Amino acid sequence: MLDLNQPDGTGKLKITSVSMGTESSTYHLEGPVEGYGIAVVSATLTPRDAEETRGSVQAEARVIGNDGTLITTPVCGAFRREGTSLQIYVTDACSNGDMNFVSWTIDLIQRTAEIRYWSLI
Repeated sequence: MLDLNQPDGTGKLKITSVSMGTESSTYHLEGPVEGYGIAVVSATLTPRDAEETRGSVQAEARVIGNDGTLITTPVCGAFRREGTSLQIYVTDACSNGDMNFVSWTIDLIQRTAEIRYWSLI
């Protein structure tokens, strides 16, 4: 059973840029993720309501480990926005065989993302 009080790892990413389209916004983030290395993520959020408080997330992530190992993964899930905070829930399927459930808490003013992940296998 997945214990959401005990993540297998955490990370802290910084939003480096945001690209806005008519129907979605793409956030570019980077920073260290425990157990993996330095992550670079491009996440597109597509709202499903007029107030843009919830919707879907599609992303791609690349992580380079200290030993030079590269791990890639597609990311898919959902988001909810409350004021200046985004809560994102996604799953990933890493090129090294790992599968994770990942929770992101993004502070849009501070331009930071706190990440917690749980291994699914």
